[in-house]
Amino acid sequence: MGRLEDLRINAYLSEVARGYKNSAFIAENLFPVIESELEKVDIFEFNKEAFSVYNTERAIRANSNTVSPKGFNKKSATLMEHDLAYPIDYREEEESKKVKLQLHATNVVTEGLKLKQEKQCADLVQNPDNYPTGNKIALSGNSRFSNESQSDPVGVIEDAKDAVAGKIAQDPNTMIIGYETWKVLKRHPQLRGLISDTKNKIVTLNFMKEIFEIPNIVVGRSVFVNETGEFIRVWEDNVILAYTSSLSSRTEYDPAFAYIVKKKNALRIDEYTKEGNKVKYIRATDIYTPFLVGPEAGYLISNTV
Repeated sequence: MGRLEDLRINAYLSEVARGYKNSAFIAENLFPVIESELEKVDIFEFNKEAFSVYNTERAIRANSNTVSPKGFNKKSATLMEHDLAYPIDYREEEESKKVKLQLHATNVVTEGLKLKQEKQCADLVQNPDNYPTGNKIALSGNSRFSNESQSDPVGVIEDAKDAVAGKIAQDPNTMIIGYETWKVLKRHPQLRGLISDTKNKIVTLNFMKEIFEIPNIVVGRSVFVNETGEFIRVWEDNVILAYTSSLSSRTEYDPAFAYIVKKKNALRIDEYTKEGNKVKYIRATDIYTPFLVGPEAGYLISNTV
């Protein structure tokens, strides 16, 4: 049975459409969005001269103490265009008034762009090769959090915090937990043993925020479909800690883990036709690129389960 016949049946049988809704996307917790007027962007990396201890004492009539500027590194990159279109034949549109096919097409292409962005960001921060030595650990054997009796998730996460602070002089303020890891952590005896309320022995995100002093902790629940039609988690069995600065208040001296740079006003939905104007396409377009600009401001704990 073809799609046109399906639409005819649906239009007469029901006004209710059943679909799949992806979980909330969380990548922008690690990758704040910066808008750019141009597609070619420069990313500046400032040094640690603001943390140096200088000789500031000056005797009478002596020369002033001066800083020897160390400069900064600049990386240039070009933003990429992303677009996705959904075809609708004019006959399908006429038969699908109750199915709201145009609305469905719009949802598919917009969610498609969002999922692509989520996957790109997740792939960047879940790749150990993108982190410097000392900012990553791959658990194995009894150290995996799934070993309830011998693993030490509190110690591992505290060590990760110390590692980041030792590189950037700031504690991590954001933590991403893969869903499979979260299922283990919220029932881990070590964390549950820290709960004073004996009636509630399930660890919550708010409790973890208090224990680890990390104000922004989120769980990665989003999924994608692989070649065989199976749902796969975008965020794997890992924990990612990072320091991310508020764009409204940050200065050039704030460390930055990652950004998504988007071209201003590039996100749009439009329609175009092909094939003798008998096929309409609903299209979503955006122009952006995610950048991992300061991996020393992050820490990857992988293979947790």
